Amino acid sequence: MPAVDRQDEPTTAVPTATPRTGRVRHLILAMLFVVTTINYADRSTLSIAGDSMQEDLHISSGELGVLFSAFSWSYLIAQIPGGWLLDRFGSKKVYGLAIFVWSVFTMLQGAIGFFAGAAVVLLFILRFAVGFAEAPSFPGNSRIVAAWFPTKERGFASALFNSAQYFATVAFAPLMGWLVTAMGWEHVFTVIGGIGVVLALVWTKVIYAPRSHPRLHKSELDHISSGGALVDLDAPTLEEGAQAEESKGAKEARETAAGKENLRHIGTLLRNRITLGVFIGQYFINTITWFFLTWFPVYLVQERGMSILEAGFVSSLPALCGFVGGVLGGWLSDRLARRGISLTAARKIPIVTGLLLSTSIIICNYVTASWLVVLIMSLSFFGKGMGALGWAVMSDVAPKQIAGLAGGVFNTFGAVAGIVTPLVIGWLLDATGSFDLALAFVSACAAMAVVSYLVIVREIKRVELPGHPRATA
Repeated sequence: MPAVDRQDEPTTAVPTATPRTGRVRHLILAMLFVVTTINYADRSTLSIAGDSMQEDLHISSGELGVLFSAFSWSYLIAQIPGGWLLDRFGSKKVYGLAIFVWSVFTMLQGAIGFFAGAAVVLLFILRFAVGFAEAPSFPGNSRIVAAWFPTKERGFASALFNSAQYFATVAFAPLMGWLVTAMGWEHVFTVIGGIGVVLALVWTKVIYAPRSHPRLHKSELDHISSGGALVDLDAPTLEEGAQAEESKGAKEARETAAGKENLRHIGTLLRNRITLGVFIGQYFINTITWFFLTWFPVYLVQERGMSILEAGFVSSLPALCGFVGGVLGGWLSDRLARRGISLTAARKIPIVTGLLLSTSIIICNYVTASWLVVLIMSLSFFGKGMGALGWAVMSDVAPKQIAGLAGGVFNTFGAVAGIVTPLVIGWLLDATGSFDLALAFVSACAAMAVVSYLVIVREIKRVELPGHPRATA
C-alpha cells in the first residue's frame, strides 16, 4: 500500500518534542494500555462481587470456582479462531468489535439477581460469553506492538500493555469495593461494562495500521520500519482484493486450504523448542495471574477477616507493585538489549529474576500479621510483573506471516491456567477449608515457569515457517 500523503511532508512538520521520530506510536500504546486495563477490570468484577454474591445467591466455594473458570473455557476455545480473525481482517476491526461485545455481556451480568433460581447457570453463560469476546485482545495487542514498535522498544511496549492487568486492580478494585458496599454488587458489572462500551467507540478513532494512520509522518514510519517493526502486517494485498471476485466454490476451496495450512502452522509452533517453551511458561505464569484475579480478594475476606471494602483497597497494593514490576521488567529488558547484550539474555534476566521472587507467596502460610501478608503478596506480584515478558518474547519469535495465530496459541496455554487455577483452588478450599495448599500450588507454578525458560527455551529469535523467506526481527 502506498504511504498516505501526510507521510511525504518535510521533516520539519514532525512534532518538535521528538523531532527525529515522532510520537504516534506512543499514542497507540496508550490506547492499548487503557483497553487492557478495562479488559482486566471486566475479568475481575466477579472476584470483588463474589463474596456478596455467594451470600445473596447461595453460591458455594466450589460453584464460585466453576464460575471463575467459565471465562477461561471460552477464552481458550476462541484463542486460535480469534488469532486467525486478526490475521484475516486486521486488528482494528476485530479488536474494536470485541471490546464492544465483551462490555455488553459484562453489563448483563448485573441483571442475574432477577433470576435467582437460575443465577449460577446464567452467570456461567455470561462469563463464558465475555471470555469468548475477549479472546482476540492479547493477540491483538501483540500484533499491534509488532507493527508499531522496533525490536529494541518492543520489550517496554509489551510490558506496559501487559502491566495494565495490575493497574486495572489499582484503579478499579477500590471503586468496585465501594460499589458493592454503597450500591450493591450488581452495579460493579453495569458500571465497568458501560465504560467499555464508550471505549469501543474511542478505539475506532485512535487505532490504525502504521501506513494508514493520518497523523504518522515519514520520519517515524522510517524509524520503526528500519528497527524491525512489521509495518505491513495489516496491509491489504492484491490477493485479498481478488478474493471478492472469486466464485463461491473457489472461495470454499481456498478457505479449506487455509484451514489445513493453519493446522500445519500450529504443528510447527508446537514442535519448535522456542515457541513450545514460551507457551508452557505462559501457562505457569498465568496461574499466578488467575489467583490474583479470582481468589485473592476472597482470601483476604475469608482467610484474613477483612471487609469487602477493605479487600478492595488492599488488593490494589500488590497490584500496584505488579504494575511497577511489569514496567521495570520491560524497561530493563530493552536497556540490556540496547547495551549490546543478546536478546536471549535481555529477555531472560528479568523473567527468571521476577518469577523467582514470585515463589515467595508460599511464605504467607507461615505468618499471621495481615500487614506482613500484604507485604509478601506485594513482593510476589512485583516479581510476577517483572517476569511477565511473554508477550514481548512472542513479538520477538512469532513468524510474521502468522503473528495473530501464534499469539492465539500462546494465549490458549495461558487460558488453560485460567480454567485449572480457579477449579483447583476451589476444590482445595472445599476439601481443606484453608488456602495453605492453594498458595503452595501457586508458588510451585512460579518455579515451573522458571524451569520452562531456563531448560526448554534456549535462544530467543524469530521462528521461520518452512518454505517462507527469512523474516527480519
